[in-house]
Amino acid sequence: MRIRPVGRHALLLDCDNPGQVEAWRAELWRRRDDGELTAAEIVPAAATVLLDGVPDPATTAARIAGWTPGPTATTAAVRHVEVPVAYDGEDLPAVARHWGVDVPEVVRRLADTTFRVAFCGFAPGFAYLTGLPERWAVPRLPSPRPRVPAGSVALAGPYAGIYPTASPGGWLLVGRTGLTLFDVHADPPATLTPGTRVRLATA
Repeated sequence: MRIRPVGRHALLLDCDNPGQVEAWRAELWRRRDDGELTAAEIVPAAATVLLDGVPDPATTAARIAGWTPGPTATTAAVRHVEVPVAYDGEDLPAVARHWGVDVPEVVRRLADTTFRVAFCGFAPGFAYLTGLPERWAVPRLPSPRPRVPAGSVALAGPYAGIYPTASPGGWLLVGRTGLTLFDVHADPPATLTPGTRVRLATA
């Protein structure tokens, strides 16, 4: 892991792998909750963790360099969300062909997987879910659809995701849910936040 300054009041942790990102995300959130770290935002991404709103970046970077991420939170302490999914996406046959199985097996694998929100991006409330084996990664569409309906459950690369609002998108559609994923009046606004465990249960 490497730490570098970003602007006047931010730090970026460059991590070696997604597991390291999650370990540092959990450690930094814990230390902020305990009052050991001052940062307005701690934002994980695919390979980095951003700390924004840091009053003294140089001192904070030196302190972080001396920390070692502890074990991630126990299962009992982790937030869990079950998402009811109707598995009727138009790209299910394409996923089945890519995995070399039939459509019912694709549905079974997805419903039986415990996903984790690695990070959020693309659109407010859009969570990138990890948990599928690397060998099950699927390609995006050659060109994105101009409109993907809100609640669409989809796969791309090693990730699963759910479109919180209607938008263009090139992920493979496997199902849909009626669960609200982003509400500006809620606290927090996003239903799926980093570290949350997610089950895409059959509706």
